Amino acid sequence: MPDAKPLNKPIATPGETKSYKVYVNNPETGNVKTVRFGDPTMPDKSYDADRRRAFRSRHNCDTATDKTTARYWSCKKW
Repeated sequence: MPDAKPLNKPIATPGETKSYKVYVNNPETGNVKTVRFGDPTMPDKSYDADRRRAFRSRHNCDTATDKTTARYWSCKKW
């Protein structure tokens, strides 16, 4: 039996095309979907309050509610 994928838990993916991936249930199909997000070439500066505020404003994080999108997970991480 294959290993169960941890749903809704971001996993760091060093060396891949994106910094993180997360497995989520897609409510439209009922299948597990992989969502990749994050730029691996950019350092994470979310500890800086001004940068965090600008990021969240730029990406409209207040309205990110769909777990099957990279925007939702990026906003959650920031």
